[in-house]
Amino acid sequence: MIDFDLKKIPAAHGVYLMKGDDGTVLYVGKANHLRNRLRNYFSAAGDGRAHIRFLMARVRDIETIVTDTEKEALILENTLIKQHRPRYNINLRDDKTYVSLRFDLRETFPALQVVRKVRRDGALYFGPFASSSAVRDTLKEIYRIFPLRHYPIATCRRRGRPCLFFQIGQCSAPCHGRIGVEGYRELVDGVIALLSGHESEVLGMLRQKMLAASGELRFEEAARLRDQIGSIEQTIERQKVVTRASGDQDVLGLHREGGEVEVVILFVRQGKLVDRRSFAIDWKLDEDELLSSFLQQFYGREVLIPDQLLLPLLPEDAATLADWLGDRKGRKVEVVAPRRGAKRELVELANRNALESFRERGSRREAIDGVLEELVQRLQLSRLPKRMECFDISNVQGQQSVGSMAVLLDGEPARAEYRQFKIRTVTGADDYASLYEVLQRRLSRGRDDGVLPDFILIDGGKGQLGVVGRVLDELGLVGRIDCAGIAKSRVLSNVRGRALERSEERFFLPGRKNPVLLRQGSPALFMLERLRDEAHRFALTQHRKLRGKAALSSTLEEIAGVGPTRRKMLLKHFGSLKRIREATLDDLLQVSGLPEGVARKVFSALSQAGGGTDSR
Repeated sequence: MIDFDLKKIPAAHGVYLMKGDDGTVLYVGKANHLRNRLRNYFSAAGDGRAHIRFLMARVRDIETIVTDTEKEALILENTLIKQHRPRYNINLRDDKTYVSLRFDLRETFPALQVVRKVRRDGALYFGPFASSSAVRDTLKEIYRIFPLRHYPIATCRRRGRPCLFFQIGQCSAPCHGRIGVEGYRELVDGVIALLSGHESEVLGMLRQKMLAASGELRFEEAARLRDQIGSIEQTIERQKVVTRASGDQDVLGLHREGGEVEVVILFVRQGKLVDRRSFAIDWKLDEDELLSSFLQQFYGREVLIPDQLLLPLLPEDAATLADWLGDRKGRKVEVVAPRRGAKRELVELANRNALESFRERGSRREAIDGVLEELVQRLQLSRLPKRMECFDISNVQGQQSVGSMAVLLDGEPARAEYRQFKIRTVTGADDYASLYEVLQRRLSRGRDDGVLPDFILIDGGKGQLGVVGRVLDELGLVGRIDCAGIAKSRVLSNVRGRALERSEERFFLPGRKNPVLLRQGSPALFMLERLRDEAHRFALTQHRKLRGKAALSSTLEEIAGVGPTRRKMLLKHFGSLKRIREATLDDLLQVSGLPEGVARKVFSALSQAGGGTDSR
């Protein structure tokens, strides 16, 4: 343990950073009284948390930063954790990106947008939805009941007639004047009421319209309204009401067993339970600090912040957390730990969900451990492949070459660990040289950072496997990292050349002539195929982005009057090539210093090249 003079530590609010031998930040914490907080680490009894004992054995320096208030310390701690990603702070490993629906009422004809970031931009946001499929189901119901527009107005007006959605009754075609501003605003009000949980208001409005249409002998319209009412009633039946409270609530539940903690969040919107998310946390923190750290990490991102946060216990800094959350939301947020009544029942429900999630995760972990043990035996590995990485190269005729790295941690995809590599040193379609560059960059950095895979899977056969062996040898990692190559199944014909058969996936191992075959349909084969497919998908995604940027840049270069200066001007104004591609004519006309004639040329060229609506 380091020799540390506590008298030099200020007795004030602030943040402390514990650093290792090489200056790497190992832990970031905040305190109302820095000296008292750090005294706990150096007392005879110690901090008391198991992982802190391991931390203190590695600490060689402690840096403190004083702040004026406790809230400033909280914000600074959150910023530093994001910047340094310290090993001994909580790591949520949250791979799920939440999606929300955005509604900007400042537009003449507002449309629903699916977004992954919630910003304070004056628009309305609804959600969260844990998956894009859940959003699609919601939008499908909304468009059947309230036919809002689907595409940008400018794009639709370039068409000679309304789109297919208008033909099937799921768009009111404001782009072609089929509905006025007032009529469209009625649809908007209905959507807001529906998404806000006020279904009874919507049903009352639709029933009045249905009776009026029926009384005026407009039976087709009355039948359509009847179907809309039925759709809403079916949607209400599928939703579970858990409380009569209004507003949005996030409810946290905890289950602790040994050194493992399961945290569950229930998302309650207008009294209805809409989704659930669970997290496994390995650190042996006390529950007070664990909750505080968890809330900072989870709500430190651009996610929907509820009106009320219900917790199983109140952290010491609950008032500061509520103040910070209120600043992020733009209005007051309550952070409470209810002791009785309906809110306490919600917390107990979240606690039971945390217990069930812990049990499910335990069963799944046992199954995954069995699969990893099978891989050790079948692929002759030297260790359990807790961290597996797969690399893939993608290019088209040697252009825009990219490499990708997909990662499995304990058998589960860790998308936050995925990486993309733009090939720098290779010209043309040389997959071996590209793979060599990617592996050199990844493993050199991993060797310095101390984060290396247990097992590398390469999409390819003996040639690609030879490249891996060469890199491992050059970096002195032979024996530290196992590797194998996965070759795609081959299509074989019989002796007559008629019947076709597909061979199994083949796995090539270093120093072994014949490939290894895993049992068809086995969990071990499925896990490795999934890892290979993830790397391939990830490489193609990045390659398409690069190809789209290159195409747009080429299009801009070909437009008369758009030279390097004006290309930089456009990029500075819109912020990205994607936004230039999506720009309307009105947007382009607002660019300072861009003549109207040039703006019209840019818009025309991008429209002909498929721009304007292409969001890739």
